[in-house]
Amino acid sequence: MSRRSGGALNVVIVACAVSAGVHAALVPDHLAEGTGAGLAFLGSAIVLAGLVAALTRRPDKAALIGTIALLAGLIGSYAAAITSGLPLLHPMPEPVEGLAVFTKAVEAVGLLAAAHLLLRDRPALLLPVLPRPKGTLT
Repeated sequence: MSRRSGGALNVVIVACAVSAGVHAALVPDHLAEGTGAGLAFLGSAIVLAGLVAALTRRPDKAALIGTIALLAGLIGSYAAAITSGLPLLHPMPEPVEGLAVFTKAVEAVGLLAAAHLLLRDRPALLLPVLPRPKGTLT
């Protein structure tokens, strides 16, 4: 990562830290609902905290890809939880709550910032490769 990536990288780190804190704080409530849901929240908090550490110490492509995958998974899981429920973990749809919506918004911002960092130096992935003319222009 270059020095130019500092602002976007900080956004990703803060988004993961906020999400980790919220998930950790909700572990007891979800354990009361069921072991699976509680362990899922605990696992999410642990992996998010690990990503915060990795992105702080040595941000690299693998950490960004992991961050994107986890944040997208958390957002998708919440969408499923409020619309149809999650089999085995929370089979009935849960109500929409303000803290959850706030957390998903923070995660979405982190996801976009991580994707920006990953794709920023790769415009060739998005644009077709054009042949270079031979010789010099006069």
